[in-house]
Amino acid sequence: MSHELHHFSMGMWVFFLAWLTSIVGCYIGLTCARRAREATHRRDKRRWTALASVAIGGVGVWLMHFTGMIGFEIPGVVIRYNLWLTLLSVVLAVGATWFGLAVIDADEPWMQWMRDDLRLPLGGVIMGLAVGAMHYSGMAAVRVAGTLDQALTYVVASFAIGIVAAFTALWLSLNVDSRVVRLPAAVLMGCAVVALHYTGMAGVSVVLDPMAQVPEGMPAATLLFPGFVLGVIALAATVVLLMAAPSDQDLQDEYEIADWMDDVR
Repeated sequence: MSHELHHFSMGMWVFFLAWLTSIVGCYIGLTCARRAREATHRRDKRRWTALASVAIGGVGVWLMHFTGMIGFEIPGVVIRYNLWLTLLSVVLAVGATWFGLAVIDADEPWMQWMRDDLRLPLGGVIMGLAVGAMHYSGMAAVRVAGTLDQALTYVVASFAIGIVAAFTALWLSLNVDSRVVRLPAAVLMGCAVVALHYTGMAGVSVVLDPMAQVPEGMPAATLLFPGFVLGVIALAATVVLLMAAPSDQDLQDEYEIADWMDDVR
């Protein structure tokens, strides 16, 4: 029989923590994406793109998802998570972000065949579908004494939100330069990621099997704790690298010197 679900069983603070986690990850990721766009060397560009992928995909998307999941409860039912499917969802989130950023990079050698006017929409669609797949692979990791069903309408709506969010993220990575603009851009992205998550969760229903055994797997908190630790370490390391990188004025001076040298030659 169908059973009631609670999505905020630990209080609304979980919702706001998940939202804040997404905003922080997206803000740092947008900053890295801007650095990647301005980098003059291929190695530096790829390093900043990788860091942006971890910040946006790993923290802004995946860690937000599992932060929200600690508030997911089926009263009187044990919930566990499959480790390997959970790890797959991490790979999908980070990989999708990296691929989307690579698609819109006109200097990426293996993507130079693509028409410039197709880069942003194609990157947004691919990244949005993969982010949606991350959410549902994370949901596929849920183990209960019964089955979880997803309402098709909510699945389609969540994928649509994911595509819009991905398109917005890629567009912002190309166009947001000012720190003043980057913060509201990260807030907007955080809202979209949270909307994807809770839209998908609104379509979840569970049918319990009284004869089923207690499921195997790991509790959400057991997965979330190391995820949060690794996420904080990754963001802290990224912030240190951003602080150690040349400032905007330093980069502008380098460009002016390079232009002057070209004129001299």
